[in-house]
Amino acid sequence: MTTPFSLSTYFFIFFFLSSALLHFNQCYAKEKKPSSYSLVLSLTHTETRLTIPKSSHNLVKKNSETLDIKEPLREVRDGYLISLNIGTPPQIIQVYMDTGSDLTWVPCGNLSFDCIDCDDYKDHKLMSSFSPSFSSSSYRDLCASSSCIDIHSSDNPFDQCTIAGCSLNSLLKGTCSRPCPSFAYTYGEGIVSGTLTRDTLRVHGTNSNPNSIREVPKFVFGCVGTTYREPIGIVGFGKGPLSLPSQLGFLQKGFSHCFLPFKFANNPNISSPLVVGDQAISSKENFQFTPMLKSPMYPNFYYIGLEAITVGNGATTQVPLTLREFDSLGNGGMLIDSGTTYTHLPEPFYSNLFTALRSSINYPRAEDIEARTGFDLCYRLPCPNNNLNSLVTDDFPSITFHFLNNVSLVLPSGNDFYAMGAPRNSTVVKCLLFQSMEDSEEGPAGIFGNFQQQNVEVVYDLEKERIGFQITDCASAATSQGLHKT
Repeated sequence: MTTPFSLSTYFFIFFFLSSALLHFNQCYAKEKKPSSYSLVLSLTHTETRLTIPKSSHNLVKKNSETLDIKEPLREVRDGYLISLNIGTPPQIIQVYMDTGSDLTWVPCGNLSFDCIDCDDYKDHKLMSSFSPSFSSSSYRDLCASSSCIDIHSSDNPFDQCTIAGCSLNSLLKGTCSRPCPSFAYTYGEGIVSGTLTRDTLRVHGTNSNPNSIREVPKFVFGCVGTTYREPIGIVGFGKGPLSLPSQLGFLQKGFSHCFLPFKFANNPNISSPLVVGDQAISSKENFQFTPMLKSPMYPNFYYIGLEAITVGNGATTQVPLTLREFDSLGNGGMLIDSGTTYTHLPEPFYSNLFTALRSSINYPRAEDIEARTGFDLCYRLPCPNNNLNSLVTDDFPSITFHFLNNVSLVLPSGNDFYAMGAPRNSTVVKCLLFQSMEDSEEGPAGIFGNFQQQNVEVVYDLEKERIGFQITDCASAATSQGLHKT
């Protein structure tokens, strides 16, 4: 999705991409070429490229015998990590699971990976990186491949194809004989630059055999050596041809996830269930489904329509039409995004919700914490013996989201206000984890983030083009699927 940039930002991007291009030309010159090929502080993902053209053929041949997949998601403080098993021999790389983008990319090079301006992300230590030279099945994608065309679908003068002297026109005609030029992929506040690489990806099946493995030959992903404010890789779950569901043949099926609450963050003994395939969308009769909205500008992302929000038992607050409709350019709608931590709402609607909540809560405000954290509503609650378990109820009003098709989702307890730290002096501070949407004329009007999706099983039914919700104890779901070690 498009983000407007200032002239100074463009100059920064130019120098960033130029240095990154030099890095990768040097990097791949040193790698061996196999003779045969076998094969989050919050992340609001926004592309600066034009809409990806529809590919004439799929990257991976699809068939009716495609096996379902089940992968565990590990929770960290701002998102959910999935472990990618790539290469021969396998290398395990942990990256964010992101429904708000298409490209899968991994940090490349244990010593050469460089994240610029990552001081704000110092708690995000690089967990793993991929080394193409250590995989006998790894090779750089070719210039005329459909994936190279997809990643370079832009006439921007700063596009890496232009810098490398290989025009988009030559790519579209399939006349470029070079390796695919380095690419740039831009998020809300970050940039990554790398090269498209192909290698064997291994995923877990859903049958009774815990060792069931499916090999995906020639899986295409970004091998990234330089980033700006993006310290961890990402696996894209969008609908574009480069996304993981697309490459694995699941765009006519779907996937589901059940995010564990934040209290399980960094707990190695329990994981959030992620299921891809028929099993994810079957037997969902008790779910509430809202239609996927189709953005003419951003067709690869998942949009839903928000009609209203109710605070407690009070009056329902109507939302602006922009949260359920698109303008003539394709802007508007509510993006549902696992890669964005908090729900974002536009002004003045956000301020109206803020006022409704403030008038319904009688606890003393913690304005010092608000100033320090940047959150807008923080309260001090009594917490006997400094034990959060003794806080039976916080008396906060419930918050209900009303989506199109008469879908009402009451946010589970803990999905609105969250403890900012351990209790002190028999008091705990909780803050509202919603944020105001930054003013922009382009992109979604709002975002439904992963924090508000905790303890909710969310189903992406791609065949019927709908998204389903059901409040679920995700810890129990993890236990039932063997994802909780005791």
